[in-house]
Amino acid sequence: MTTPPMPDLANMDAPALRTLLLEVLAEREALEQTRSELEQLTVRQAQAQTVYQDEIRYKDAKIAQLTHEIASLRRYQFGKKGEQLSGIQGNLLDETVSTDIAAIETELEILSGHPLSRPANRPKRARLPEHLPRTEYRHEPDSTHCQCGCELLRIGEEVSEKLDYTPGLFSVERHIRGKWVCKQCATLKQAPVPAHVIDKGMATTGLLAHVLVAKYADHLPLYRQEAIFERAGMKLARSTLAEWVGTCGVHLQPLVDALRQAILAHRVVHADETPVQMLQPGSKKTHRAYLWAYAPGAFESLKAVIYDFTQGRAGEHARAFLGDWQGSLLCDDYSGYKACFTQGMAEVGCMAHARRKFYELHAASKSQLAEQALQHIGQLYEVERQVKDLDIDARRRIRQERSKPLADALHLWMKEQRARVPDGSATAKAFDYSLKRWSALTRYLDDGQLPIDNNHIERQIRPVAVGRNNWLFAGSLRAGKRAAAVMTLVQSAKLNGHDPYAYLKDVLTRLPTQPASRIDQLLPHNWQPQTP
Repeated sequence: MTTPPMPDLANMDAPALRTLLLEVLAEREALEQTRSELEQLTVRQAQAQTVYQDEIRYKDAKIAQLTHEIASLRRYQFGKKGEQLSGIQGNLLDETVSTDIAAIETELEILSGHPLSRPANRPKRARLPEHLPRTEYRHEPDSTHCQCGCELLRIGEEVSEKLDYTPGLFSVERHIRGKWVCKQCATLKQAPVPAHVIDKGMATTGLLAHVLVAKYADHLPLYRQEAIFERAGMKLARSTLAEWVGTCGVHLQPLVDALRQAILAHRVVHADETPVQMLQPGSKKTHRAYLWAYAPGAFESLKAVIYDFTQGRAGEHARAFLGDWQGSLLCDDYSGYKACFTQGMAEVGCMAHARRKFYELHAASKSQLAEQALQHIGQLYEVERQVKDLDIDARRRIRQERSKPLADALHLWMKEQRARVPDGSATAKAFDYSLKRWSALTRYLDDGQLPIDNNHIERQIRPVAVGRNNWLFAGSLRAGKRAAAVMTLVQSAKLNGHDPYAYLKDVLTRLPTQPASRIDQLLPHNWQPQTP
């Protein structure tokens, strides 16, 4: 490239010099713009490199953590039988370990981006029994013409079988993919393998959904399901069922994360917690863990609940779930929530808890004061029954007109009666519970979107109480979190009027091809079943 000759400035007139100057300035401005863009590009590249390196370090650390965790579980799984539990507890813990191992393997595959190498001695899948009824599904290419224009010749087919289940009856889906070849250019063409939530798995999404619903909605441990399946004519190893549960749990977790964001987008949230025993692998003792439940306010448009399993009851768990959310939190008087109210959240008390104190007092001693308190609180609830179906403004207006005078009279009566009873008595404790929390208990009077109590979330906790009788304990922290995730989807589906089985079957079918940007379409409150 040759450098253009310098112009003869001495012989140029003023207009020409002005034109040359403008050209030089324009070129300089263009060079300056290019330099600025290159600097910005360098900064962005450096930032991207930093983010990339941070992601690499995170993945490496996570892979190391999961590798250590899976090694510990495998040591337990193949350890000495004398060190393990027996009976029902042993069955429950064994299936938990197998499920956790499958979940960790799935997480490692997602992090590494490629399938894990399986042990050489891993048993091969047995052929499905011939006596089971079979339904054929044929998959052929959209076109049987080659790119060169020749007609393809069908030379064979590949057959894969998946096990399906409807209560009491197993059947087999036979997926047949024809092989088509072009004689001219030796091109082989087949329909693609249908995407599946468990790559090369033998279970249909219907069977996977059935196992999940039976375990987390009907509270049937896998060893019981194993016996039920055997009576139906198919022996499925408990370890196989556990692998399915663990893998599905990992793939369903993004839905739970998205549902959490949907709940925290609302300004009113209920919270409650209940104890669940947890057993760590390698230990024969349990300790008290907790399952927390969060739901939008009873008058919010979103119908959902999310469960969060933690190793303890410390308030830090509630703060970690709520994050930087600021709104009105309905909860009981547990001290763990108190720190939330110093971070911008408004405390809303539960009138049902206040009423319960007087109910228990009346049931124990037939206290006349407790009976009068119950009558006063009953009048507040009578107003709520009448306004529950009204809009926010009408509900607030009627509360101000009718409930506020009742609440003010109750407050004055409580203070007068409290002054007449001795400190430390059961009656004094019942009065003190309400009087110390009066501002939180009556906050609902000034906001038509706030409910009078926390009963909405307590109803969502009841399935956990039923399940505890069957679980006995959670086998690990990972198992507890997986149970919380699947129960979140099951219970939220019920709240929206969906059959949990139909919902999970459809979601598991669509998940492998659902873009992450449209994951919200699969949440229970947005879900629409696919039309055939």
